[in-house]
Amino acid sequence: MATMFGQSLKKDEILARVGHLSQIAGIRMMQLNDGQEFGVRIADVRTGSGLRVLVSLDRGMDISFAEYRGIPLAWRSPQGDVHPSYYDPRGLGWARSFPGGLMTGCGMTYLGAPCVDQGEELGLHGRLSNLPAFDIRSSSRWDGDALTIQLEGYVRESTLFKENMLLHRVMETRLGESVITLRDTIRNEGQEPTPLMMLYHVNLGWPIVDDGSQLLLNTANTSARDAEAEQGLADAQRCSSPIRNYREQVFHHNLVVDKEGFAAALLLNRKINLGVYVRFRRKELPRYVEWKMMGESAYVMGLEPANCGVGGRAKERASGTLQFLDPGEERHFLVHIGIVEGEKQINDFAEKNSLR
Repeated sequence: MATMFGQSLKKDEILARVGHLSQIAGIRMMQLNDGQEFGVRIADVRTGSGLRVLVSLDRGMDISFAEYRGIPLAWRSPQGDVHPSYYDPRGLGWARSFPGGLMTGCGMTYLGAPCVDQGEELGLHGRLSNLPAFDIRSSSRWDGDALTIQLEGYVRESTLFKENMLLHRVMETRLGESVITLRDTIRNEGQEPTPLMMLYHVNLGWPIVDDGSQLLLNTANTSARDAEAEQGLADAQRCSSPIRNYREQVFHHNLVVDKEGFAAALLLNRKINLGVYVRFRRKELPRYVEWKMMGESAYVMGLEPANCGVGGRAKERASGTLQFLDPGEERHFLVHIGIVEGEKQINDFAEKNSLR
């Protein structure tokens, strides 16, 4: 059964109350038509719980906007959903088309800081977020009294004589629920072993990010990226009000997994009793990065599970931690992004995942 608007209803009870499922939930395709966003295809996904997300189909199937019962969840940059034709791969040029959003994908063959790796100049955070998806399908299917809403597509990163990596992304949710699940499969369709670097850049903004909001984790230890972050280590899990001229701080958390092999992080605003979490399988995503940016306008906290560090591919190769996919090999990633609301949901989730 689906629980919506204070009622738990079976399939026939739901269908008796609406003319079409799109009245309460589903996926609608559209296209943006102004400025640098012109031509970007969007999938508007509603779950019936109050959760609504916009999936940018021409930007690696990123989740560019999200709200829950009218409350915005994600930080948005001034750029908006920039069409990939404006992508600048050099140096920090990735930031010119970074929309923020609930989830921006970084990878697939490189990410992190700009660097030169084996003579190849690599920019910030890779090409994934600026590659259009293809063979896109949406569906809604009943399984008894439960309705699954699904969006899937493919994204390819390739170049002549080098990498040929194919991402198959399946994004799904269920009627009446407030969780988006990403099921990603990356396959090396090239002829040589190819570096594999993936990071899920979850960007939360006001009012989830606010003075006193807390990042709840089950971490064995935490380290600061640099001297700037070292100064804020004691307050790494707490948000402040916006600060003029604030410099970003990045922390690395060694998260503890549950009996199912999942790690979790929850950003919680007790003032409104609302939180957003990311829960992921640590076997494939062993690293967890916190991006704390308390600046004016750039007021955001990033929750970032990854399979690598963010120092750049050259640094990862030098440390011996760079992962590869052999020809024909696949790697699977599973990430849940969800909402908890009210004391019971918050406490149950925190207790289940041993968050503090």
